[in-house]
Amino acid sequence: MSMTLNVEGMSCQHCVANVKKAVEALDGVDSVEVDLEAGKVAVEGSADADAVKAAIAQAGYTVKD
Repeated sequence: MSMTLNVEGMSCQHCVANVKKAVEALDGVDSVEVDLEAGKVAVEGSADADAVKAAIAQAGYTVKD
């Protein structure tokens, strides 16, 4: 499974690190790539999409559909 999410609220490398750490903590996540300029987070693995979105939201950022 791979997904790319549009994420709002990221403004610096600290934000990138927060999002990466939150998503990498989930079971089934193989890799996380955060594109700060584009506001996108790409996730590879078998993690549930809702769990990924919830982890990003819990870290303080907004996932846009």
